[in-house]
Amino acid sequence: MRQQDKRDEYVDVTEIQEVSQRLMTNVSRVIVGKPEAIRLAIIALLCEGHILAEDVPGVGKTMLARALAGSLGCSFSRLQFTPDLLPSDVTGVSVFNQKTQEFEFRPGPVMSQVVLADEINRATPRTQSALLECMEERQVTVDGVTRRLPRPFLVMATQNPIEYEGTFPLPEAQIDRFLIRLSIGYPSAADEAEILVRLQRRHPIEDLQQVVTTEELIRAQRLCREVFVEDSVREYIVSLVRATREHPDVALGASPRGSLALYQTAQAAAALEGRDYVLPDDVKAMAVPVLAHRLIIKPESQLRGRTGQAVIGDILQQVPVVLEEEASA
Repeated sequence: MRQQDKRDEYVDVTEIQEVSQRLMTNVSRVIVGKPEAIRLAIIALLCEGHILAEDVPGVGKTMLARALAGSLGCSFSRLQFTPDLLPSDVTGVSVFNQKTQEFEFRPGPVMSQVVLADEINRATPRTQSALLECMEERQVTVDGVTRRLPRPFLVMATQNPIEYEGTFPLPEAQIDRFLIRLSIGYPSAADEAEILVRLQRRHPIEDLQQVVTTEELIRAQRLCREVFVEDSVREYIVSLVRATREHPDVALGASPRGSLALYQTAQAAAALEGRDYVLPDDVKAMAVPVLAHRLIIKPESQLRGRTGQAVIGDILQQVPVVLEEEASA
């Protein structure tokens, strides 16, 4: 029996594809020659997740966040993380108004819909932790008062993987809250020449128009969660994540939050391909960007050049895909 024949209801993924294609086309006007990075960012949006962009300076990380916000017509704020940044500079602060004799809340930059946390690893762990509640609970608590954040809400944090002087490594709890880690990378020679032409007179970001409404995006997010996942594919996801906890090079494997992230991103990836059901190939395609950054590699393995990406590659080769027809045979 084919997996899609087992369901009582089918999800029309056409709407998800249309929304994603409009976003892809619009953002590509600003980010040249990087369709995979844009695709991963759109998947994060569809899954209501957050993005960790780890790359060298000058490749377009800030522009990617601005282009997404402009394409959605969302409010955008940029936080430059520095060692002297305080948690209240992120979340906001209550200030006493002498005229009204009452405290008034002045919202911080995190109260926007798209938040760019630039060079997040340059702030102290105390300030980094100010984002934990925002990213997971979609709310901010200041002076005992909890305020809901707007929808959609996306945190895109950047860090430089080369320069570590004056930085504070992200704690495991912070890293685990990023749905996807992506790298934009240097453009090809042809794409770099195209960038020079496009930016000769003015930056394309200045003319970027909204192409997707908030309501359309929220509906697409809801539809993504309805994409069918067969039991055997679900078990494959669990097997992959559990294998990260048993790998000899790994000190700390992916958490159940990683399982959920892989599950949801596979649903979104399938929808972008025009399918209302998930294949093991969708899971494999999302395994590295979703799981690799969650792994804590043993120091001795790091000295041998082992990385999270390499470990996930090993696991994808070792863990077999057992489809339901094979399991019942």
